[in-house]
Amino acid sequence: MTARPAVNDLIPVILSGGAGTRLWPISRESNPKPFIKLPDGQSLIEKTYQRALSLDGVAEVVTVTNRDYYFRCKDEYELTGNTPTRGTPPGFLLEPQGRNTAPAIALAALYVQWQHGADAVMLVLPSDHLIDNLPAFNRDVGRAVELARAGWLATFGIRPTAPETGFGYLQAGAAIEEGFDTTGLQALRFVEKPDLATARAYLDDGHYFWNAGMFCFTAGAFLKALAETAPELHQGVLACWEASQAGWDADRRLIELPAASFSTLSDISVDYAVMEKAARVAIVPASFDWNDIGSWNSIAELIPADAQGNRIEGDAVTHQVTNTYLHSETRVIGAIGLDDIMVVDTPDALLVAHRSQVQDIKVLVNQLKARGFEAATQHRTASRPWGTYTVLEDGPRFKIKRIEVKPGAALSLQMHYHRAEHWIVVGGTARVINGDKELLLQTNQSTFIPAGHKHRLENPGVLPLVMIEVQSGDYLGEDDIVRFEDIYQRSVVTPA
Repeated sequence: MTARPAVNDLIPVILSGGAGTRLWPISRESNPKPFIKLPDGQSLIEKTYQRALSLDGVAEVVTVTNRDYYFRCKDEYELTGNTPTRGTPPGFLLEPQGRNTAPAIALAALYVQWQHGADAVMLVLPSDHLIDNLPAFNRDVGRAVELARAGWLATFGIRPTAPETGFGYLQAGAAIEEGFDTTGLQALRFVEKPDLATARAYLDDGHYFWNAGMFCFTAGAFLKALAETAPELHQGVLACWEASQAGWDADRRLIELPAASFSTLSDISVDYAVMEKAARVAIVPASFDWNDIGSWNSIAELIPADAQGNRIEGDAVTHQVTNTYLHSETRVIGAIGLDDIMVVDTPDALLVAHRSQVQDIKVLVNQLKARGFEAATQHRTASRPWGTYTVLEDGPRFKIKRIEVKPGAALSLQMHYHRAEHWIVVGGTARVINGDKELLLQTNQSTFIPAGHKHRLENPGVLPLVMIEVQSGDYLGEDDIVRFEDIYQRSVVTPA
């Protein structure tokens, strides 16, 4: 792909991936941390997108995410009601699997260079950070942009407030003087997560910052540094990029990265691959607030405490309970005699932990996976491009679902080999293809779809369509589906 002429546009690049197991049972592989709703009703990725669009000179917001999260990202972005100042829709690079931040940023840099020129400035933003002080954030980004245009690879350092062992650190050196008003600090080294004694020493030293994992550089400068510090990875991403040409969808500004070449790339962070080795790395000391929402304690701090130090989301009654976080989605929690406890209740999983040990949740998730519990990775309610479905009951040879289809949306034209389905409309209007028949169903009307019949469900109305689906058969797995047509361009079978 031929690069376009160089311009000085700002291109925020949002990285959205990872399972977010530290926030289980709300965050799971099917609904990772960027998509969970905070107490104010917004998701972290929604806030990140708004934050990116608040900056001056934004030409395009590019998101690198797993292909399974593409429609979720689009839905969250649409909730903001914002559009870039130049009217360019967001761009997407869709990964077939996770390969860490270095390949993701490198491929984003190639995309930015192609679309906006080698001198375009990239601002790399993780999708799961919380920043409330946008004026301070915008000022600090302006400082980073100036450093990037002077050839520096800039990173943002957070002034530590405690001897935190869960973050990486940056050691700062002398101030950088480049002939402009704002300055950064030279980065002397990147330090992995330290033990408590070392973290205390860093805090006392005064020259160490928490590594925020946000970066700012021109696309050309980053690719040049990558070629110098990780030449094998550089060659690999170039080959992957060339193979991606066939996956470019100009209408949706979307590239599907090919699995064959992408899977060969090193699984390595950008810190290891580039930032720790590059010659011109700068630190911008952040003046904005920053929270990486790394644990349930971080979530709890977003809710005002009552007189006993308790923080409660949902319905709960307490007696002699102090310094405890209670989160309930569907049921009332009754708590007696608790102190420093964390309770997170969801429809299919319950977490009870001491607040000092919430960082160990990953241990539980690994045990659940090893024992085959679906709740380790999946919610009962699953999101799809057309809406959602919720498993109400799952038994031997039957499954009952609640299906909600967004106005104007439609499921694929599909067929199942092993199950039959009975659809009952309980709200809205359904247009149904059932074999060679087309039906219009209203509330309390139904249809039966035998195994092997082609069928499709569509909501032609302006209100959500809600229906109950009763499945029966020898096998009820979600992979028993053959798509023939799909408006969301998911994979379909090729007719013989």
